[in-house]
Amino acid sequence: MFAAAVTPRREGTNHVDLPAALRLIDYFCDCPLRGITLLGATGEFLHLEADQRTAFVSRAITHSRLPVMVNVSHSSFDGAVLLARQAMDAGAVALLLMAPYYFRYQGPEVAEFFRRFADTVRTSLPMFLYNIPFFTSWIPIEVAESLLEEDVFDGIKDSSGDRVYMDRLLALSKRTGCTVMVGNDTIFTVARSAGAHGSVSGVACALPEMVTALDLAITAANTAKVALLENRMQEFIARIDRFPTPMGVREAVAARGLTIGPLAVPVSAAMAQEAAEFREWFRPWLEEVQHEIR
Repeated sequence: MFAAAVTPRREGTNHVDLPAALRLIDYFCDCPLRGITLLGATGEFLHLEADQRTAFVSRAITHSRLPVMVNVSHSSFDGAVLLARQAMDAGAVALLLMAPYYFRYQGPEVAEFFRRFADTVRTSLPMFLYNIPFFTSWIPIEVAESLLEEDVFDGIKDSSGDRVYMDRLLALSKRTGCTVMVGNDTIFTVARSAGAHGSVSGVACALPEMVTALDLAITAANTAKVALLENRMQEFIARIDRFPTPMGVREAVAARGLTIGPLAVPVSAAMAQEAAEFREWFRPWLEEVQHEIR
């Protein structure tokens, strides 16, 4: 279970609030997590310049007591290669890579991008495809299967939430042993129960104790506890889905007393009021969840 971390921002700048980010990492390290994922979609990597990403990753890995996986996605091939090499030098335990974001590419170009990246970087670190079609080009299932079958990549984090796509990945994993990570918490329980190896979870950023307890209940076949915590998971997701990604997770982290700084984009007065109502809902709801976990 890796928590997909938000990235605290400094007021009035487009920079990481490093002291706040390191406190967040300390918080994760005191939780029953297997690791932390930095600068994915939940971490809003696209708002940071490459040198800022590199400096933050290096400092965070040095500080963390947990293994750190790093998203090295970039709008260009050369940018992704540079970020990958810097993350490797900093001590990342694994790399995530989505298809180039913003402009849309078709399957052959997506496949060529990943193959060329693997051939250029040539690392022994685990490398994971990062399928997140909400924000960038889809990795067609046939492309993912080919790259994984040929060991071009070691595994995949699938954030599509597509059950058919996930089922094909799980079938492939049974044949080849490739690693399948759930990246969309809406299908975490069903995918983990069906054999997914773990998760890179945005919900775990805000609720690490709940998501890890749900994971333990799944592996222990505790059906009553699974049903209870899966219901809580979906309650939380339904609330945060009212906000732009990843505002809801950030609001929940802030409600737990951690500094996250301002949003990258201002919101309307109506949405700000919705956020205030969310915080009022979240605090007593969290107490109930924590009681149920015990």
